Amino acid sequence: MLKAFKTYVYPRSVAPSFDSQVESLFYFSLTQSNFITQNPEEAHLFFIPFSFHADLSPRSTARVVGDYRTDYIYWNRALGADHFYLSCTGVRHGSDRNVVELKKNSVQISCFPTTSGLFTPHKDITLPPLANVHALHAPANKSAKYFAYVKYNWVKESTLVEELLSDPEILVESEPSDQMTYEARLAGSKFCLFEYGQDVTGIGEAMSFGCVPVVITDRPIQDLPLTDVLSWQRIAVFVGTRGGAKELKRVLVRVVVDGYEDMRRSGAAASKHLVWNETPQSYDAFHMVMYQLWLRRHTIRYPDREWA
Repeated sequence: MLKAFKTYVYPRSVAPSFDSQVESLFYFSLTQSNFITQNPEEAHLFFIPFSFHADLSPRSTARVVGDYRTDYIYWNRALGADHFYLSCTGVRHGSDRNVVELKKNSVQISCFPTTSGLFTPHKDITLPPLANVHALHAPANKSAKYFAYVKYNWVKESTLVEELLSDPEILVESEPSDQMTYEARLAGSKFCLFEYGQDVTGIGEAMSFGCVPVVITDRPIQDLPLTDVLSWQRIAVFVGTRGGAKELKRVLVRVVVDGYEDMRRSGAAASKHLVWNETPQSYDAFHMVMYQLWLRRHTIRYPDREWA
């Protein structure tokens, strides 16, 4: 892949702007990488470098895609199936042909977690969130001070919060801590609890410190980062809220008995794939996203003729 995979970026007069730092980092890493080709005829995929913001209307989206359809032959060859774009907010639905083809065929790269209803699991990709994951910190044998740890301002107001606060084995932060204290709590806890849809940026960081992430969710999660690379069921626990803290604790105790150490070590090893570097390095988040794009490259061989 590193030598063969080629992406063509459509030219534009003004560099695109993005809503998040992770989008900007991916875009910069892509444009400075060896994956870029100046010859569209040798490209496997085509990147649409337009700016998607929360207030971008379907009409504006249709106009941008229509311009590329008119000015270049490449969109019409596969109706956009060999194209991809960045959009943390996701593309809203529209009846225009250009929007329909973009949403149905092109690969959308979103931020995690995604906007409900604007992510297609078999096709789209999510970017690993930015976090302070730089190295593997997990000790070979871990003695945990806390059974579970909940970061400040994570859980929504609910009875679950009150139940967690009353459990002496679970540390729920009452106020933000400095980075050193935060890392000590990650390293000193068996499990780190996260609520899907809220602040999940620390999942990779928790894994790197040997704290098994526990994702609280009442519905299946289909937009986890790097799903083509990571077996999330082997490195994280997913549990609902209906049973309250008692059921949550029961599930986690069972994990401790059935294979906690394997899960902890696997998570620590996998965390390297969630690292974003200003200069991309082998097997980091940027390269893993590119690998997922490589898996989605279009395999149609186009006939040598002009397209409408």
